[in-house]
Amino acid sequence: MVGQLGNPGPVTPEQLTAAAAGELLTLQQAAYITEARAHRNFDLPPLMDTLDHIRAAFADPAITIWGIRDGGRLVASVRMWVDGSIGEVRRLVVAPDRQGEGLGTTLLLAVEEATAPEVTTFRLCTGERSAGPLYLYGKLGYRETHRSPEADYHLVHLEKPRVRITG
Repeated sequence: MVGQLGNPGPVTPEQLTAAAAGELLTLQQAAYITEARAHRNFDLPPLMDTLDHIRAAFADPAITIWGIRDGGRLVASVRMWVDGSIGEVRRLVVAPDRQGEGLGTTLLLAVEEATAPEVTTFRLCTGERSAGPLYLYGKLGYRETHRSPEADYHLVHLEKPRVRITG
């Protein structure tokens, strides 16, 4: 999916390489501050990640990391971890100054489409106080399966079946 967002010029989801590790860490930390405030927990795992954690994710053959650049700047990213028929969405992040522009939707839909055809179910989780992400995931067909306790809130686990369009 190609769109015109922010600065003039096309933005297209692309698979990132390990060369983007530092940039990805910076984006992730900026994006998760909002979630940390909402959940009153600044020890969220994405905020505890180090550059070595990011590099390890790039090195893991089960994980693909995608991003959207606008004017050369990384403005959104997501990881897809595949285990058999399950595709687990991890660390969907959008730069705070770019949230609400459709970047998360564009990226998530593109990554679902690009994921190996063996994947029949997509899963993810987010905090119960993550109003924006919960709205987005519901809009894209994810449904809550259960909740698990985390600090003084719950993680909301969601999933959706892969929809295949035949022609």
